[in-house]
Amino acid sequence: MHVPSRRPLAAALALLCSLSMITPVVAVSGGTGPSEIAPNGTGSVGVAQNAADGHPNPCAGTIESSAGGTTVISVQGFKFGEDGGKRPAKLVGVGPNGEIRWVHQSGEKYDVVWGYDVDPMDNGNLFVTATVKGHETLVYELNPETQERVWSKTFDLGDTHDADLINDGEEILLANMRNYNATAERNDDRIFVYNRTTEEIEWEWRFDDHYDRENLEENYTDDWTHVNDVDKIGDGLYLASPRNFDQAIVVNRSTNDIEMKLGEDGETDILAEQHNPDYLESENGTPTLIVGDSENDRIVEYANPDGDLTDGDGWTRTWTLKGDLSWPRDADRLPSGNTLVTDSSNHRVMEVTPEGEVVWEFYAPWLVYDAARIPAGEHGGPTATDLNATGTHELSGDSDLHQNQTRLSECHDRLQNVSGWADGQSPADASDDGQTSEGAMDDETDESDSDQNDASGTGDEDGESAGSTGVPGFGPLAALAGLFVALGLTRR
Repeated sequence: MHVPSRRPLAAALALLCSLSMITPVVAVSGGTGPSEIAPNGTGSVGVAQNAADGHPNPCAGTIESSAGGTTVISVQGFKFGEDGGKRPAKLVGVGPNGEIRWVHQSGEKYDVVWGYDVDPMDNGNLFVTATVKGHETLVYELNPETQERVWSKTFDLGDTHDADLINDGEEILLANMRNYNATAERNDDRIFVYNRTTEEIEWEWRFDDHYDRENLEENYTDDWTHVNDVDKIGDGLYLASPRNFDQAIVVNRSTNDIEMKLGEDGETDILAEQHNPDYLESENGTPTLIVGDSENDRIVEYANPDGDLTDGDGWTRTWTLKGDLSWPRDADRLPSGNTLVTDSSNHRVMEVTPEGEVVWEFYAPWLVYDAARIPAGEHGGPTATDLNATGTHELSGDSDLHQNQTRLSECHDRLQNVSGWADGQSPADASDDGQTSEGAMDDETDESDSDQNDASGTGDEDGESAGSTGVPGFGPLAALAGLFVALGLTRR
């Protein structure tokens, strides 16, 4: 991938994303520490104790106030540094006071190699997007109480980062990247809608039909768009994030027009390699976007009170969160006005006030991708303008545990030693406060509850059989980790 004028860390992270369809040969086992976790009885502080040594839960950072729900964290599964390399993907359910409620070991259970988007569902379940061995995309509905899949679907698509259930669950909206057709010499990166009843693609939108490759700096034959997110924000309106174009767009399903666009390719002072934009609307109806501005290491909010929604001149940056952030990839505005921030390369999720103060912080090594709060959900909440909190705010009050590799390793080991509900936690405990509250990667895939119909419509274009159970080495990833060491990329 062509990465002009990128800082070394951001370029390496972008390279990691470009390499992330590679399945590892090595699975790193968890630590040997005890799995018993008991509350320490400190009320609002609420960090869990290790029953064996009495030390605080190594995964809990700042806990100034109860989160008021279960926070679900998706761990992508990669560690940079001298002993870096692939680590198991997983989902972690965290209680209001930082207690580990459950860990869904998706790598062990379902051959998940890379963990990506996780969405709360109205019924309390979770809709999960992941890449599995064989260079395929797996989506499934997970019941946190039983820690089992309700249903699943496998697509012949490599490394999809996001899929959403839409229209009462009858359709799946997918962001399809890395879809260059070498035979036709055509890039088929797209967003599309799959009908679960007919098992057919009923609508698709190709980027190549709406963008001139000559006006874009990215490599057309490689990971051209890296479209990493797509959400339904209205009737037939889909918000997509072509990361490599440095912009967020809204596509109209009926007209196929781009109805809204924030950012321009290469204009990195607006957005740079962004992730997971969310649509907000102010009390007076002003369209607003909050975005994980990843390469700029910040969270930004833009409003468009009276301009052309497809013209950058109409947008004004109204809120910026900056400071000790490293490649943040998600920001959800909560009903309280606080923001749930996924600080990816710092391996943590934080709840931050409009003024930038961290009031809740939890670590989930290695390389978190997404987080969602149950029951609040992912989308909505007041805008910075409505909160009278416009301006630039510096992050404060965090614990800096990401700078302690020993502590992070202890946290990783603790999470690896939980499979399903943690000792001392149960679905009943989770429901008491009105909230919805699991080896690695063998070659046998559980297909008993999966729909194996191929819905990609593309086949595999990169020379690797999509149905292969072969496990290629992760030499490029190891080399990337070595690059970090060689360059001495110490952050802050």
